[in-house]
Amino acid sequence: MSERSLSDYLAYLVAQTHRKLHGDLERELQAEGVSVEQWRMLEVLSERRGLSMGEIADLVLMNHPALTKMTDRMVARGLVHRLPDPHDQRRVLVTITDLGFELFERVRGHVEEQNSALEEHLGHKGSAALRKLLGSVIDLGEAGR
Repeated sequence: MSERSLSDYLAYLVAQTHRKLHGDLERELQAEGVSVEQWRMLEVLSERRGLSMGEIADLVLMNHPALTKMTDRMVARGLVHRLPDPHDQRRVLVTITDLGFELFERVRGHVEEQNSALEEHLGHKGSAALRKLLGSVIDLGEAGR
């Protein structure tokens, strides 16, 4: 039998941290009727207009079927539009609407607040160190592909 406990595994601690931060943010965003994933989509679309579903899936860390369902709900709410790509009629681009951008501007404060509280807790050096460590883990995963 192993002497290790579940909390000895780094992957478990990262997952537990994700669960806590995601849950905390989800509760904050519920007041606006937005999920964390919807906020991520609004965030990337506010910076870059007209992204394909594949590009969005990679950026917001979602699989295609879940992203498609979420996009359908966001289109129905008038937050985003689907448009044909003018350069390739086989592709569909998603853009943020004015209503979606207004919602994004409102919820961004909640996200900034959570990020600021975390950075304050960790301090400048701790935040920089965590970013560096997490980036190295992400790079390790990328190299293995």
